[in-house]
Amino acid sequence: MKSTLTAALVMAVMVFALSSSKVLAASGDTLVVYANGASIDQVINSDTTSSGTQAHSVYKLVSLDTTYIFLGPVSVKTSITVEGVLGSNGRPPCIQPGVLSDGSLPYYLFVMNGSNTVGTFKNLYLTGLATNNTINQLNVNGIGALIQISGDYIKLYVDNVIFEDWPENAISYSGNWDDMFVTNCKFRNMVSATQWYSGEALRNQNNSAITDSIVMRNNTILAINAYAACPVTSVYTKYFEFTHNSVLLTFQNPFWIFNVTDAKINNNIFYANWVGGITIPEYQGMWDQLWSIEVGSIIDLDTLDAAKDTVFDPSDASNPNLRWLAEAKRTIEVKNNDYYQPAAVTNFWTAWNDTAHTDSLYTTSWMNTRTTGMFTDKTHWPNLVESGNQFVDPGYGSSIDKVLLNNTGNGVGIFQYCVDIRTNSATTDIYGYQPQSVTGSNWIPAWPLPELADMQYSNTALKNAGTDGQPVGDPGWFTGGYTGVPKTVAQVPNQFALYEAYPNPFNPTTNIKFSLSQAGNVSLKIYNLMGQLVKTLVNNSYKNKGDYNYQVNMDNLSSGVYFYTLIQGNQQITKKMVLMK
Repeated sequence: MKSTLTAALVMAVMVFALSSSKVLAASGDTLVVYANGASIDQVINSDTTSSGTQAHSVYKLVSLDTTYIFLGPVSVKTSITVEGVLGSNGRPPCIQPGVLSDGSLPYYLFVMNGSNTVGTFKNLYLTGLATNNTINQLNVNGIGALIQISGDYIKLYVDNVIFEDWPENAISYSGNWDDMFVTNCKFRNMVSATQWYSGEALRNQNNSAITDSIVMRNNTILAINAYAACPVTSVYTKYFEFTHNSVLLTFQNPFWIFNVTDAKINNNIFYANWVGGITIPEYQGMWDQLWSIEVGSIIDLDTLDAAKDTVFDPSDASNPNLRWLAEAKRTIEVKNNDYYQPAAVTNFWTAWNDTAHTDSLYTTSWMNTRTTGMFTDKTHWPNLVESGNQFVDPGYGSSIDKVLLNNTGNGVGIFQYCVDIRTNSATTDIYGYQPQSVTGSNWIPAWPLPELADMQYSNTALKNAGTDGQPVGDPGWFTGGYTGVPKTVAQVPNQFALYEAYPNPFNPTTNIKFSLSQAGNVSLKIYNLMGQLVKTLVNNSYKNKGDYNYQVNMDNLSSGVYFYTLIQGNQQITKKMVLMK
């Protein structure tokens, strides 16, 4: 164990050792934590040096036979990695709330307070379902998060984490210029009984905070109340990417991204989104709108104001044509998404409005008139591109649509929840997809996730309809990534292709995959912005037809943009990746 451990930590380790032979084990910069000791917040918060920094930077969770408990926030000011060790079936370790002495449940799990730090959370199952089989339903909008970013210039990496039964924000941030990279995650059953603007996957909690980058890839957002991604772009957001995600069965709209300037929204499935519609008061109050009254839509953009224009491009701040100059520089692409409303949803809207409710619903669309106008006006918005989007039924399994209805195991269903909310009769009713239930003293979540089979949709055209040849939506349901038994992603056959690096951005390793439609000599090389060769992965080597994957370690290179190029004969493809240390 490190000599820098304080006396308090040494004492804690002694206490833990008396209660169990397996509680903590230190090796270099890593502390292995077992679930049969103190709560995880007590373990990590006490693991500090005399200067107040973390004694270890990596905390490895290895227990699968019971859950880890948290009784308060794990609050850190330095960089931290919390990583679970997967079981042989792919199940990650689980962390759940314990019950406090006054009978309440804790509000926060991980809180990063230190600016210019890095937080990495990987292979975890984070649930709001407490040891007494209850969920924190305090009906206080915007309180609490499983991962909270409170400092400036923080980089957050979240990969293969399941967020479940948390009625507030799974991930929230309040600092300026924070970066968030969320990949291969599941957000399940995040519903508040009375606050329908709560239950969000990723949220800017400080409406005046400037966002650097949000990248969400290969995630599933299933049965949550509100936003899948909410950078609150009433202030500036530098970069927004939402690709290969599946967003299903939401009461509210999936985004608040009106004023993004550089964005990609590609290869996603939006299924039964915004089922709750928009009431007259919500519409007139413009809660989900900014500068002009417009009925909301799944993709909903607006013009920038002068303040954001100045942050976007300070060089034009004194130009009287500032606003149009800024609009012309916005680069936004919306490609190859599937947006589908089941007939049951549109029938529900029709029936509701036919009964002449005083809060009759405005129903949503793919793009409203304002947004459509921006994409078609190439004079003012030459870099807004929309293509390949379609309204087709993915063909999910039968259990998915049951969340709309009052079926056993899914709560009251979204439709009844909507009636409760829209008639001001909400009490404790919630909806969800087969939520977990605590049983026994050593409870662990059921695995694999119950939606595994029915999320593998049957629409064959969508299975290779992504811009990269992958399935539209979260491809993980088809690759076996959630069962521990990986399979090959269905790709377009006989294709010469170079795929997006994963992860990207990365630090310091990533994976580059390519496909060859015929055998032959191949080169795969990486270049910097100056065009200088920095790494050779394949140097004119003979390869058979098929798929290849190379792991790249760029620890010896500086942060920045790099290009990787695949060459075979007269065929060549180049793609971009970002090393971010």
